[in-house]
Amino acid sequence: MAPSNDSTAPAGPAPGDGPVLVTGGTGTLGRPLVAELLADGVPVRVMSRRPRRPDDDRPCEWAVCDLTKGVGLAAAVSGVRAIVHCATDPWREAMVLSRVVEAAREAGVGHLVYISIVGVDRVPFPYYKGKFAAERLLETSGLPYTILRATQFHNLVAAMATAQRRLPFALTPSGFRFQPVEVTEVAHRLAELVRGEAAGRVPDMGGPRVHTARELIEETLRSTGLSRRVVGLPLPGRTARAFRRGGNLAPDHATGKVTFAEFLASRTAD
Repeated sequence: MAPSNDSTAPAGPAPGDGPVLVTGGTGTLGRPLVAELLADGVPVRVMSRRPRRPDDDRPCEWAVCDLTKGVGLAAAVSGVRAIVHCATDPWREAMVLSRVVEAAREAGVGHLVYISIVGVDRVPFPYYKGKFAAERLLETSGLPYTILRATQFHNLVAAMATAQRRLPFALTPSGFRFQPVEVTEVAHRLAELVRGEAAGRVPDMGGPRVHTARELIEETLRSTGLSRRVVGLPLPGRTARAFRRGGNLAPDHATGKVTFAEFLASRTAD
């Protein structure tokens, strides 16, 4: 299906003047990125697996596309000047990006921005390995590209605690540390990057503080009024050792401003 305000799109402008395509534009990162770009007056085309909701009145185009099958992809990239790839697939990350790269090449897209994760080259977690393979694919694609690695988002880290709210205790991986970052700040950075020239891999982006996993679990539980005993869970294996060594951290790039406590306070107020 082709992109538009419903399900079809006009032929579209030349790539240099067209909209920015945001894959995964309805997701955790994609939605604030779309909002950031629209606020800056940047034309946007949202890519999603689902049709546009009738109550969605944002001034953007819409593309229905199944990236795992490639259905609708050629139409989605037609006429866009740049792509920010926020869609993600835990098991087929590189394969999905290869589809986007090929479609972008055929459409003459001038810039592809990819969001990755700090530590994908140091932590042998399967999802991280897929992101790292996707980075390598993009670097050898011949396309003008920018790669930004970020640490875990606040809401993802908080979910580790809230997912256990029905248990009489909360488990936390022993020795793990995290440096959570606010997703809207990452969206702002991506908006800056896609408006500029392709820059290769840019400096990592991390949250303002490094916390132990236990601290984050306890703080999240307190914010929701839950009282739970927190039990450390020693995890074996190479992946756990890499996390304990801090392979997922970017202490030298603590550019995020919103603290985890501020995120929790905002969530509680909402």
